[in-house]
Amino acid sequence: MTLIKNKSITKTTIINRIIGKIQGVKKGPTIVFFAGIHGNEKAGVIALKKVFKEFSEETINGTVYGILGNLKALEKNQRYLDEDLNRIWTSEQLKNIPHKATLNAEEKEQKELFAVLHRIIENDSGPFYFIDFHTTSSKTLPFITINDAIINRKFSSQFPVPIVLGIEEYLNGPMLSYINELGYVSLGFESGQHEEKEAIVNCISFIYLTLAFTNAIDSSNSKDYTKYYNQLKVVSKKQDKVFEIVYLHTIKQDEIFKMKEGFKSFEDIKKKTVLATSNNQLIFSKYNAKIFMPLYQKKGKEGYFIIKEIAPFFLKLSTVLRSIKADNVLVILPGIFWENTNKNALIVNLKVTRFFAKSIFHLLGYRNKQADATHLKLYNRERVSKTEMYKDQQWY
Repeated sequence: MTLIKNKSITKTTIINRIIGKIQGVKKGPTIVFFAGIHGNEKAGVIALKKVFKEFSEETINGTVYGILGNLKALEKNQRYLDEDLNRIWTSEQLKNIPHKATLNAEEKEQKELFAVLHRIIENDSGPFYFIDFHTTSSKTLPFITINDAIINRKFSSQFPVPIVLGIEEYLNGPMLSYINELGYVSLGFESGQHEEKEAIVNCISFIYLTLAFTNAIDSSNSKDYTKYYNQLKVVSKKQDKVFEIVYLHTIKQDEIFKMKEGFKSFEDIKKKTVLATSNNQLIFSKYNAKIFMPLYQKKGKEGYFIIKEIAPFFLKLSTVLRSIKADNVLVILPGIFWENTNKNALIVNLKVTRFFAKSIFHLLGYRNKQADATHLKLYNRERVSKTEMYKDQQWY
């Protein structure tokens, strides 16, 4: 049992790991909402608690869960205690954790969450949807972050908010990346700044629209649907475009990093704009682009991201290329081969990548991670996506 407090409301809420579960009378999807993976981000927790009071078994098709993330960090209103719970969902970590004699605070939370997650997948029926609620330390429009799989793009495009692709290329071990590797629709929703009341309202709106888009509720002739849709459309300032991360400033150990005051996510920046200081040295932008999630809190290793809009033509082109599995052509070339027979990842000689623009790999659905000193490992979400599970859904 955990006490949750938020400056934007005065009431204290008592909550368990499972915030709520509604198993509808009629068949439908299984929707899993996560909140509080970071202990200082409570908007999603409060929103889910409210929404679960409003629906019942008679009004829900399928099953809806609300799951709390980092219980101990939530008690202390800290992002994390020992390490970031949203950066440890790697295959190596998950393989080793059952064999560790002692676990730190976040590893204990992860072990419980892992068990809950797989119990749901094993016992409930699809299609499955996984949503993770977050807030930011800086002012921001609400937005969606997704791993770049077509099922994620198609589902996310229903919401009137910006979509940011490619975060898996820059962050190691987010929980949603692990779930996406299992093949399911999974997306993160950043609803606003940590302590703003509007962040809670935006989460409530997003929950309602998720239930509507998955047919977990009947939204036809519903005034609520219009209200919640317009809420997100207005606060997003009609910026329902798709962006891609092109740069991340990672804060090194012992680096004294300070973000320049006043930046908001999605704010335009020019080349040579002063963005921050590192060890008292000015950091200048190398891009004409947009600043994204600048860090204005003590904990966290991501100083800021830079994003650029993706033209609709390239989004359509990538969908076509992936549907015909055009990436099969790549392995004909020297220095490029499949990691294994599952064909989930390519191994590429770094000498070869000099002749390929990064955007070519992105079009085909690949995001890179350094494998070793001489090779890159390129992951592809399309080949693991459980597309057949979603093909009959209205949004697909």
